[in-house]
Amino acid sequence: MKTIFIVDDNATNLVTANQALEGHYKVFPLPSAARMFKMAEKITPDIILLDVEMPEMDGFEALRLLKEDVKLKSIPVIFLTARNDAETEVRGFDMGALDFISKPFSPPVLIKRIETHIEVDKIVKKSQNSVRNIHNATIRVIAEMVESRDKVTGGHIGRTQMYLKILVDELVRTGVYTVEMAEWDMSLLLPSAQLHDVGKIVISDVILNKPGKLTSEEFEIIKKHCSEGEQIIDRIMGMAEDDGFFFFFKRFAGYHHVKWDGNGYPRGLSGEKIPLEGRIMAIADIYDALVSERPYKKPFTHEQAVDIIKRDSGTHLDPKVVEAFLSVADDFWVELMNYNDREVM
Repeated sequence: MKTIFIVDDNATNLVTANQALEGHYKVFPLPSAARMFKMAEKITPDIILLDVEMPEMDGFEALRLLKEDVKLKSIPVIFLTARNDAETEVRGFDMGALDFISKPFSPPVLIKRIETHIEVDKIVKKSQNSVRNIHNATIRVIAEMVESRDKVTGGHIGRTQMYLKILVDELVRTGVYTVEMAEWDMSLLLPSAQLHDVGKIVISDVILNKPGKLTSEEFEIIKKHCSEGEQIIDRIMGMAEDDGFFFFFKRFAGYHHVKWDGNGYPRGLSGEKIPLEGRIMAIADIYDALVSERPYKKPFTHEQAVDIIKRDSGTHLDPKVVEAFLSVADDFWVELMNYNDREVM
């Protein structure tokens, strides 16, 4: 059963809407926007019916805050309003409202409008999922092609994707970088991470698979995989109609080796001028490199890897992201053990 929040400071409207919808949906009548946000911490609704005119926080302000919240921004919002002016409707639609229902509303009309929007939303999501499944399958094939050339870092793509999810979930949970993450499409974010090393496809096999430490000249060539990755993605974007789909690809590919203090590559950005995607990917990438065996080193223990990442906070790595990592570092280790167990099986 679908869940609906009804948010209105008028008790009569809440009772009327609740009586109309109960039995059809799981309904939560809420007398203010503040109560709505409090309830949303525990329950995620399928639709929100939101009064425009309310004291303390009106519907427009509530909608603005919903759209800034990475967990709530995709929830469809239908405004309930006694206003019938075009200016109100234009403002609401510009802010992302799905529809307007005039008050006082007819219960049968209310039910029918909600049924229609839920059905449309279902069709849209089904279509989006189908397209994204094709996209994700294509990404995976390309990622596997890249990884098949790099014998040294086998499994790196799958593991870093796991770590990234843990880290992003913790940033969302704690509200760190909420504004920066508000526009992120999480369904695209994690699959995109698989192509962070796509630029390695143009690096010589001799260098990629060298059974020992790289010379300074060879390391300079390896460093080019970031800018090469961006160029590959730029070429794809030039031929694609929906270049927004590749936004995260380019961020992950180009910025996962840029350091917080400006000493990374391929460019010397520092601090929060570095795109957040790169700052997050850096920790997933470094942790996997530390705990993995390489021709030139034995794997570090989990504890050693955590200590190194903690030490690099504020120089190599974003301190806020490191703090989030330290809260979930044990989850990284658990996922690594589970991943290794699957590989053995």
